[in-house]
Amino acid sequence: MKIAVTSQNRKTITGHGGKCRKFWIYEIDGRNNIANKTLLELALEQTFHESHGAGAHPLDGTDVLICGGAGQGLIRRLDKMGIKGLVTPETDPDTAVAAYLDGTLRLGQAESHEGHGDHHHGHH
Repeated sequence: MKIAVTSQNRKTITGHGGKCRKFWIYEIDGRNNIANKTLLELALEQTFHESHGAGAHPLDGTDVLICGGAGQGLIRRLDKMGIKGLVTPETDPDTAVAAYLDGTLRLGQAESHEGHGDHHHGHH
């Protein structure tokens, strides 16, 4: 299994998952232990906010994406990619992954983007 965690500052879980460029990638072995942890850094145009689902994505093959905040559009897009998108109030990436693996990760809600004022994307 492969778990990605948004971490723009490389220390804590980042909020806006669609704009994040840095992800900790955890490879999980068959006994639910962390086998490897690497940092993936995307170019701006590869972020979910900027890329529009055309072609391959660097997070293809990931099973779970844990972030501190995401819109419902990102959660739907991840679902289409076969990735389970999770929002959590947890701030430590290692703690979040361990909690996910043992079934105790605290979960939050995806945001609707309603009431975001001038937050227009142009995607349909």
